[in-house]
Amino acid sequence: MKPKVLVTREVFDETLAFLAQHCEVDSNQEDRALVSEAFAHRLQDRDGVMCALTDRIDDKLLTRCPKLRIVANIAVGYNNIDLAACTARGVMATNTPGVLDDSTADLAWALLLGAARRLTELERRVRAGEWTGWRLKQWLGVDVHHATLGILGMGRIGQAIARRAAGFEMKVLYHNRTRVAPDVEKQLNAAFVTRDELLRQSDFVILQVPYSPETHHLIGARELKLMKPTAILINSTRGGVVDDAALVAALRSGVIRAAGLDVFENEPRLNPEFLRLDNVVLMPHIGSSTEATRRAMAMTAARNLVAALSGGKPPNLLNPGVKRG
Repeated sequence: MKPKVLVTREVFDETLAFLAQHCEVDSNQEDRALVSEAFAHRLQDRDGVMCALTDRIDDKLLTRCPKLRIVANIAVGYNNIDLAACTARGVMATNTPGVLDDSTADLAWALLLGAARRLTELERRVRAGEWTGWRLKQWLGVDVHHATLGILGMGRIGQAIARRAAGFEMKVLYHNRTRVAPDVEKQLNAAFVTRDELLRQSDFVILQVPYSPETHHLIGARELKLMKPTAILINSTRGGVVDDAALVAALRSGVIRAAGLDVFENEPRLNPEFLRLDNVVLMPHIGSSTEATRRAMAMTAARNLVAALSGGKPPNLLNPGVKRG
């Protein structure tokens, strides 16, 4: 008999076709978010689940799903998964690294450029008929070229962001939990500094750290006050890394110039005060949202799932110490 799997959100036809070759598939193609009770009921007799970052996999859920052997996340981040609980219960967990690096880096740069040149604000003004002609001091933005870019988090995506800075002839600073290899620093033309020094020196700060209890509110009122009043903050990683209430206050009072955000605390219920500000670019968590990238993410998750249920080791196993039954 084929193993039974649940796909929690709508995926592409080729992903379902691949899974169907190996598994009995229950797919939520209507794409309605499965809340806790419905999720547990639908998952309780399944051997595997292909889930999204909106699906919480915790010990309470795992208790009700004793047959579960693999949790395949369609994301590189996995703060929606209690990894310790999975390991304790012998459940493998996987993610989709690598395939979304460039698309996510592109989106970070879109936010940076949009905030620097006030693109979303000025498009709204054009649509509202407020543009009546050219003036020398009208709606001034800030230059990106030759500015200083600070990157908090120099993993794969952070490095992809840094590579793009060369085209703007920017000075690149970075801070990471561990310093990257000297040859990587040289290739990226990036200098390692402390977090506070990065905040003080940078004209643009891009956050690219995973969310965890340790990074919760990594950027709050204190950190925002360290930044230049002309600086722009970009959060293209995870909500909760920034204290959104503190950021709203900083944007309103001129502590920093502007921000570009793809993620929010408690998303999609973002802080409504952001909607009252012109100096923030707001996007609906679309960092990896290109057709090619999302197809690749779904297939990577599917391959992880099939490998686990076929008795092999998934290529993107997050808890290699798990004891598989």
